[in-house]
Amino acid sequence: MAHLLSLKTFTDKRGNLTVIEKVIPFDIKRIFYIYGVDDSVRGGHRHVKTIQAAICIKGSCVIYNDDGVKQEEFVLDSPDKCLILEPKDWHQMHSFTPDAILMVLASENFDAADYIHDKY
Repeated sequence: MAHLLSLKTFTDKRGNLTVIEKVIPFDIKRIFYIYGVDDSVRGGHRHVKTIQAAICIKGSCVIYNDDGVKQEEFVLDSPDKCLILEPKDWHQMHSFTPDAILMVLASENFDAADYIHDKY
């Protein structure tokens, strides 16, 4: 089931430093980011084996998730929020702010055969 993690952030007069260390539950094999999104809906799939960690490092977006039992929406509006998406989590990203940058860390390299587009 999809769930949020809080990333450790250090703040002082110089600014903020957010650390991604020892909290991601998989080895990272791929990193990509989505930005410049209009009013489109992105995603619309789940995976055979890929686990993902989604962090909106600037701006905000909403991720709708359906794990076959529960449907919920997660608002990613801070770079210290990290949404873990399991392979069974069919998800869509929407409501991107104009300045949004959504970074995704993935447990697997890209493989078109790993994508399941059918909804539950």
